[in-house]
Amino acid sequence: MRASADALRRLVSAMVRAGGSADGEAALVAEHLVAANLAGHDSHGVGMMPSYVRHLKAALLVPNTKAKVVKDDGPALMFDGGRGYGRSVAGESIGAGIARCRQLGVAVVTLANAHHVGRVGAYGELTQAAKLVSLHFVNVTDHRALVAPFRGTDARFVTNPVCIALPATDRQPPILLDMATSAIAMGKVRVAKNEGHPVDPGVLIDQHGVPTRDPNVMYAEKTGALLPFGGHKGYGLAVVTELLATTLSGGPSIQPGNPRLGGIINNMLSILIDPARFAGVDWFRHEVDGFVDFVKASPPADPKAPVLVPGDPERLARETRMREGIEVDATTWGEILDAADTVGLGRAKAATLAEGGSTR
Repeated sequence: MRASADALRRLVSAMVRAGGSADGEAALVAEHLVAANLAGHDSHGVGMMPSYVRHLKAALLVPNTKAKVVKDDGPALMFDGGRGYGRSVAGESIGAGIARCRQLGVAVVTLANAHHVGRVGAYGELTQAAKLVSLHFVNVTDHRALVAPFRGTDARFVTNPVCIALPATDRQPPILLDMATSAIAMGKVRVAKNEGHPVDPGVLIDQHGVPTRDPNVMYAEKTGALLPFGGHKGYGLAVVTELLATTLSGGPSIQPGNPRLGGIINNMLSILIDPARFAGVDWFRHEVDGFVDFVKASPPADPKAPVLVPGDPERLARETRMREGIEVDATTWGEILDAADTVGLGRAKAATLAEGGSTR
């Protein structure tokens, strides 16, 4: 099915409200998930709602939870998310980091025990709007491992995303690097399974450690594993991301000494920098403008595919999907309707909302 962004926001907001969230939280989560779809990251979009509903029912996701301040020490801010909606508690912690960075020029913010924070680029976008630079390192735990280490044959950690964000200049849009340290995100495997097509070569191994393109190996009783991107380089980045996100936040890593209850826990380390306090805004703009112009002037290998910089693919996807709507495959759509029924909204009301009508 294909729906407008507004229709999907109404649907997700209604589902989150039915799960016990206040209106503000429901709207925030809905905007966050739909924004991921608009950016082309369906793995982090509305298809997450069935998982969210399962976690709500198992008390592994706690609605209306606020980020708790654990430590406030100059540029260092520590928060605990208490299994609250990731967009809510992570947004609060980044908001506090932005305010502190404006005061001091730098801020280091940790967040432990948040439920799924979703597309990490959203928090980079918050700092970009404040004209700040930011770096974010996130680990994933509370459920089974998904990614194999370099030279390994079974999963030992999860997709551990990294985000680096630079604000816009007068001439250049924001630079936003937002990526999993696995070759692809697990959500993209879910999308491939639901749509019934293979994944690209070189991103999966089966339960025997043999390369495969079959996404179903990640859903078998004895599962396969994702591979890190770039071999040893992506693996090394995944390792330090796991350790940075956990050792400084006080949140758990995926090591077996920590419990796994079957939900999603994200821990995040964020470093915020005000460029005005360093080489200055004029130099920042001079270098961003000059370098991006230089890179994009490279003659493209394919004239129909010009050189891009981080953030461009999301902007292009957003333009297309705002115009044409967001497509949801049949399997994912069925799972969303089932989740709407489970949370008490009902399949019929959910379908009506997605078609653009209102039941409230």
